[in-house]
Amino acid sequence: MGLIESWVASANDPQTDFPLNNLPYGVFDAGQGARMGVAIGDQILDLAQVDHGLDPALVAAPSWNAVMAAGAQVWAKLRARLTQLLSDPTHREAVAPHLSHMADAQLLMPFTVAEFTDFYASKHHATNVGTMFRGAENALPPNWTSLPIGYNGRASSVVVSGTDVRRPWGQLKAPDAEAPIFAPCKRFDIELELGAIVGIPSSGPVTVAEADAMIFGYVLLNDWSARDIQAWEYQPLGPFQAKATATSISPWIVTAAALEGFRTSTPERERDLLPYLTEPKPMLYDIDLSVTMAPKGAAPETIARTNYREMYYSAAQQLAHHTTSGCTMRTGDLLGSGTISGATKDSRGSLLELSWGGKEPFEVAGQTRSFIEDGDTLTLTGAAKGDGFRIGFGSCSGTVIAALEDPYKRGA
Repeated sequence: MGLIESWVASANDPQTDFPLNNLPYGVFDAGQGARMGVAIGDQILDLAQVDHGLDPALVAAPSWNAVMAAGAQVWAKLRARLTQLLSDPTHREAVAPHLSHMADAQLLMPFTVAEFTDFYASKHHATNVGTMFRGAENALPPNWTSLPIGYNGRASSVVVSGTDVRRPWGQLKAPDAEAPIFAPCKRFDIELELGAIVGIPSSGPVTVAEADAMIFGYVLLNDWSARDIQAWEYQPLGPFQAKATATSISPWIVTAAALEGFRTSTPERERDLLPYLTEPKPMLYDIDLSVTMAPKGAAPETIARTNYREMYYSAAQQLAHHTTSGCTMRTGDLLGSGTISGATKDSRGSLLELSWGGKEPFEVAGQTRSFIEDGDTLTLTGAAKGDGFRIGFGSCSGTVIAALEDPYKRGA
């Protein structure tokens, strides 16, 4: 499929993230309060103000949860109607007054997060981290090639792109110290991920195919990580406070429908998966991803490039596995893919890997980095690239600000 042309001129630019082929969903405020919006070129369409064809109750609140819960038929109906409104010039007079310039709008959280689960499902990332901490011979846990490993995070920590991230305090213990100290994190990091958003809830175990149909769309996701806090706390139960500072997501939900033409397969398996994890068709997507870093006052520089096809487990497999215990999934559940890393050094999706645990600092904007310093801005971008168009996600950005002077110091 090539570019679907729109009467919104900027949507026909081959470099825009938001052509008519995309139609991602978000929430914005252009001076009239929070509204449900659809990105088209450099504009945002105020959904509630046009003849969208949906039950008005679905667009009454500035959140996409009600539409997500309405199911696949409603999703398809809305997408078809928006394509018609924005491609047929006869609708221009009625629709154009309800477009706002994206540059003039504040982008808000696009949906209410019900729960957040983060996975550890890129083989290159897991091998790199395991090699650093356990040696190459024990890099992958024995269960890693049999199931998608994950942990339940904090929905309350999920924030929209552009939100500052304050450096956390926590317990830190140096390898040669007898006891931990309580201090600001010194090894703050990012994780380049893709987040899958559950639209249709479940009441029991689902197949991979059913899980795939439950997914409404995807966002870029940065699961900020305090590596020194994590190193001390994670045994035996895994990450806790090290992952509870913030999880940033991009403000536009790129629907599964928009990505359908970019499906690709997961890699060959080292061992056969159990039948419930069998994929009936390609379940990954060919999405180029990158990370830029900008020290305070400096221009951003790209520090990593990778692709979502590097994943060992797809979002549909992760979701299906999540339900095996009978765990119910709810509209608005967010599943982080886990850090996405490739085989080369410049395709590593975390600073932990890029600096090899701090042993191999790298240069950015004339400065040296092993981990994030105060004032640094980290930005994730991503796009699936078609013939003369791209299905982009916009950006997922956050600036790290200094830790509180003392979180337990009380005023007189």
